[in-house]
Amino acid sequence: MDIADLISHLVIYMVVLLLAISAHEAGHAWVSYKNGDDTAFMLGRVTLNPIAHTDPIGTLLIPMVSFLFGAIGGGLASIPLIGWGKPTPVNPRKWTNYKIGNVTVSIAGVIANLILLTIGFIAAKVMISQGFDIGDFFGQSNNPFAILVGYVMTLNLSLFVFNLLPFPPLDGSKILQTFLPESAEPIFNLLEQYGFLILMALIYIGVLRLVITPFFYGLIYLLRS
Repeated sequence: MDIADLISHLVIYMVVLLLAISAHEAGHAWVSYKNGDDTAFMLGRVTLNPIAHTDPIGTLLIPMVSFLFGAIGGGLASIPLIGWGKPTPVNPRKWTNYKIGNVTVSIAGVIANLILLTIGFIAAKVMISQGFDIGDFFGQSNNPFAILVGYVMTLNLSLFVFNLLPFPPLDGSKILQTFLPESAEPIFNLLEQYGFLILMALIYIGVLRLVITPFFYGLIYLLRS
C-alpha cells in the first residue's frame, strides 16, 4: 500500500470510528434520559456530534497509531480495531427503576453499533448484487465507498462484541452487575479497579482479537449467503 492509499484508508477509518463511537455514547445518553436521568442530556451528550464524545487518547491517538502500525506492519487485516470515547455521565439515582435503567442504558451503546453494522451489511449486500466482491470490503479494493462500507461493518462489529464482554469497565459488566448477588460485589469492585489495565494488556497480546475473529467469519459467511 502506497502512502496515498494509506492516508485515504486512515481518513475513512477515522470518520467511521468517530461515527461509531459517537453513536455508542449518544445511545447511552439518550436512553439514560428516557429513564429519568438528564445528566448527559444537560451536558449535550445526546448528539452524534463527535466533538461531544471524543477522547483525545482513546478516540484519536491510540486508533491512529494502531492503524498505522498495523497497516505498515502486516497490512489492513492486522489493524487492531480499538477505540473509545469519553464516558457518558449518568446518575443512576435519577432512574425511575434502577435495574431496568442499568440494563437498558448499558445495552444502548451496543444497540447503536448493531444498527450501524446492519446498515453497512445491507449496503454491502446491495453492492455485491451489483458486482462487488466480498474482498473489496476488506482491503482488496481502493473504491472509497467499498472501504467505507467495510469499516462501517468491521468497526461496529468490533465495538458490539467488545463492549458486550462481561468485564469491567465494559457495558457487558454493568449488565452482569445488575444480576450479581451481593456476595459477588467485592470481587466485582476489585476487577473494576484494574479492569482497564487488564483490558489493555489483553488487547496488546491479541486475546481480544481471538474473541472477535469468529464473529468476523460469521459476518463473511452471511455476506456470502
